[in-house]
Amino acid sequence: MPPPTQRQPAKPTGLDCRLAVLGKDARLTPHRREVFEVLAASTDHPTATDLYTRVKDRSPHISLATVYNCLDHLTSAGLIKLVHLERGQSRYCANLHEHVHFHCETCGKVIDAHPATDFDPAKFWNLPKGTRVTRTDLAIHGTCDACAAK
Repeated sequence: MPPPTQRQPAKPTGLDCRLAVLGKDARLTPHRREVFEVLAASTDHPTATDLYTRVKDRSPHISLATVYNCLDHLTSAGLIKLVHLERGQSRYCANLHEHVHFHCETCGKVIDAHPATDFDPAKFWNLPKGTRVTRTDLAIHGTCDACAAK
């Protein structure tokens, strides 16, 4: 009789690691995991509709409403960021490091921009005395290098 095989534990995903670091206990349905994985693999800060199109390839029975619900849950749990750019559709970002977004007004591309040096927003802007900054939501608008070269 062959020896019993030991089952290897599943390798933690990026989402599992993020939950562990943040100390969060979010209810993660298979759809929420799928939406997170697709977003984490994206570099273009997709809208909910963009994510729906990409997730639908992997989970054909998912609805747009479910994608919105997943994004709402992941955002409220602090696992992803919501990106607002003027009057356009909201976009989503899986990068939780402190950064701002550069929006090319010509091609519409949104690019993460990290601080060049240590940055304390409370010292950079003239905020009310005693203010404690918990996060920043900043978008810088202009023209990307590729569009400027045209």
